[in-house]
Amino acid sequence: MFFSLSYKAKQFFFVLIKLSIVVSACYFIYKKLANNPDLRFNDFYQFLTENDVFSLKNGLFLLLLTIFNWFFEILKWKHLVSTIKKIPFKNALEQSLGALTASLFTPNRIGEYGAKVIYYTSLFRKKIVLLNLLGNISQMCVTLFLGVIGLSFFVTIYDVHIDYFKILSFFIILLLIFGFTGYGIKKNNFTIKGVTLERIFKFIRDLPLKSHILTLVFSVLRYMLFSFQFYYLLKIFGIDISYFEAMTVIASMYLLTSIIPSVFIFDVIIKGSVGVFLFSIIGINELTILSVITLMWLLNFVLPSLFGSYYVLNFNLPEEDIE
Repeated sequence: MFFSLSYKAKQFFFVLIKLSIVVSACYFIYKKLANNPDLRFNDFYQFLTENDVFSLKNGLFLLLLTIFNWFFEILKWKHLVSTIKKIPFKNALEQSLGALTASLFTPNRIGEYGAKVIYYTSLFRKKIVLLNLLGNISQMCVTLFLGVIGLSFFVTIYDVHIDYFKILSFFIILLLIFGFTGYGIKKNNFTIKGVTLERIFKFIRDLPLKSHILTLVFSVLRYMLFSFQFYYLLKIFGIDISYFEAMTVIASMYLLTSIIPSVFIFDVIIKGSVGVFLFSIIGINELTILSVITLMWLLNFVLPSLFGSYYVLNFNLPEEDIE
């Protein structure tokens, strides 16, 4: 229906869509900050002030970590897209931040796939979806791998009781579900937008080995940056903890929260619940952890999404789609 409209009608509706995305993102951010039952905004602000978080030194360093975090994410996206089409860093920046804004309030950042796709003509769209999926899988693999290591140390050091039988049963059931699902998909020649799974795997396999390695390297660098930022915030709040000790808890937290499906805007709530539980084991109070997690969310998602709003409002469809 949209594509059958006149050019002016398309432009009008498209402006409304862009405005609704930005307004929705801002509204959800406001609701999260103003109506958080676990952390009142006034208490949060007072706690930050008391710990000198707004000092020039702390502010600049935290901002620098955020910039480098997104710098490597943008480089990762630029490199992935370059396997099918060369784009400058500026375009990768626009697509990454614009997609963040559009996906901020969607379940598990699913909106990011659609947002990045519309920057390209139909010739590239299926491949763009797969490249975005590959980038996210790479980041997830790093989180899972380092998270398992961190959790292993955490359980050993703090002698946390774990019901291994229940965990083993859970994973066996999960493997059976995936096994039967995979068999059913293969048996019925399941397709995604007309593309078979065999062609999807072939596309990923055919990417140069260098692309896979660089994607993984950028994912590791991002993980190191935002985990260190978390540790630095703990130190700002006066927590006497070694980097290794902190990383065992931080890695465990990101592992557990990464496997819990969530609406991305409420990801901070889930991290808060898991983080409070894990850090309470080593004697760190709830207010500190909730403040750190909220600050991490503000620095790494809210702030970039505000810049992304500019790109959303100035976005234009590829010429092929507006003719």
